[in-house]
Amino acid sequence: MLDKAPNKKLSDLLDRLGAALTAGEIDKAVECFEDDCYWRDLVAFTWNIKTLEGRDQVRDMLKSQLGRTKPSGWAISAQEDATEADGVLEGWFTFETEVARCRGHIRARSGRIWTLLTAMDELKGHEEPSGVRRPNGHPKPQGNGRSGKPWTQRRDEEAAELGHSRQPYVVIIGGGQGALGLGARLRQLDVPTIIVEKNPRPGDSWRVRYKSLCLHDPVWYDHMPYIPFPPNWPVYSPKDKIGDWLEMYAKVMELNFWGSTLCKSAKYDEKAQEWTVVVEREGKEIVLRPKHLVFATGQASRAVVPNFPGRDTFKGEQQHSSQHPGPDGYVDKKTVVIGSNTSAHDICGALAELGADVTMVQRSPTLVVGIEPLHEIATGVLYSEKAVAAGIDVEKADYMGASMPYKLMGAAQKPLYAKMREQDADFYEKLTGAGFVIDWGDDESGLFMKYMRRGSGYYIDIGASQMIIDGKIKHAYGQVEQLTENGVVLADGKEIPADLVVYATGFSSMNGWVADLVDQETADKVGRVWGLGSGTTNDPGPWEGEPRNMWKPTQQEALWFHGGNLHQSRHNSLFLALQLKARLEGIPTPVYGLQDVHHKK
Repeated sequence: MLDKAPNKKLSDLLDRLGAALTAGEIDKAVECFEDDCYWRDLVAFTWNIKTLEGRDQVRDMLKSQLGRTKPSGWAISAQEDATEADGVLEGWFTFETEVARCRGHIRARSGRIWTLLTAMDELKGHEEPSGVRRPNGHPKPQGNGRSGKPWTQRRDEEAAELGHSRQPYVVIIGGGQGALGLGARLRQLDVPTIIVEKNPRPGDSWRVRYKSLCLHDPVWYDHMPYIPFPPNWPVYSPKDKIGDWLEMYAKVMELNFWGSTLCKSAKYDEKAQEWTVVVEREGKEIVLRPKHLVFATGQASRAVVPNFPGRDTFKGEQQHSSQHPGPDGYVDKKTVVIGSNTSAHDICGALAELGADVTMVQRSPTLVVGIEPLHEIATGVLYSEKAVAAGIDVEKADYMGASMPYKLMGAAQKPLYAKMREQDADFYEKLTGAGFVIDWGDDESGLFMKYMRRGSGYYIDIGASQMIIDGKIKHAYGQVEQLTENGVVLADGKEIPADLVVYATGFSSMNGWVADLVDQETADKVGRVWGLGSGTTNDPGPWEGEPRNMWKPTQQEALWFHGGNLHQSRHNSLFLALQLKARLEGIPTPVYGLQDVHHKK
């Protein structure tokens, strides 16, 4: 028999909070929270993705939004009992606002809220056509003895009209997994959308990468919306399988995917409240006029290539890691890879496996963690067969992760990486003995926080680290001084002979694409994309508490950014789609806490 006392405690707390909010008694509602509290809202109250920290911020938000939101019906989730351990009461609940059905998660200590998650699930009257609401599929009779149009004919007519005789409401620039997942969400919400992609087919952005590329996140973490990977899918997905899956996904989800289409420019008309987007398709320019423009160009898509002295005099070949085709054509060449993160290790490892002479130039400390301990100790808790067997499906796992505010996440991550470090102490001793310089993040909070703060600075080891230890991958630490005709010179004067130089030097902020396609003024207006404002390396403050500009309104009206890894794209595509659907239907969307711009790049 389960202890029902936690349910009673959570129900009482929700009753207190709900009664105060219904009565508009904001001070009483604030009294339900600890002084050191966190309220993470995903669109439900703020029409934003926003974390409120401390009672004062909670009070200010409620003063602005409570009268418009009108929350009601706070109740413990019928699917799961509350729990209590180590003085923390924890549980799931549901509630409604005037326009939406929502869910939430709560952590409480001593009868007061410590962390609160509120998330919009669906808009009333605009629910997705799934389950009991799924479409019938039969042609509908048109009357006068005439039969209706078959599904395929209607679909073909829609594809022929959209972007020509009828304008899309949303244009998504970029055709990777983020764009496709968001496109599928918008499709289910009946939001007319065109996805513009320069490559011919969905999935080509994966197919063109170096042949050894695999995802380093496990399959349970990487499902797309609506269609999960089958149970025999590899734990770590090879790039070409991902490419084929995305191509299938776009077709099955009936997305309006415009491949081989180059976006040439975009301009927002403030008066008309619409974009003019010029694209080139099949040799012709087409002008699209959507109300909203989404950049889903990928966090890792705008290559950074340092302009080292001597680049013009180097006689060999130079390429960014995103252009590297694989090792086959370079086995007999001396290769220098500048960089020490994931792509650098993958490229060096593939070359070394074929016996090539390859040197990795590490310019700054790098976090390294083995793929198996990472899954065992960190990701596997929520995303694994073991988690599934414990009743944690992908949706529940996503919300469990979302319930933890970023301000608290670093402290929660530290013991996980301390355990990995201790467990593999011999490995790390050998790797540092080979000259590799390791770090664990500025505050030793590990890989995920590095990723959220700066999107770089780490390698999930699938074997290349052992090659460094064994000397199969040569290693040098230091800054690059210059390139000569035949090599790379480091700051200490050492010259490394090279026939090929690969710049595994990362990618810049997504707002660079806005500068290219709209203008620099608009790029500066929206500012830097990604990072939390943690004040750590490559993530300058002030603290912002949520990823900059992602999945939420920006300082440029009707301009949005969407992306992240497959998990983030899947989960947050719902909230971005709901924001766009609400605007299409004329539902008021008063945005609270629109992000200030502190950094342009």
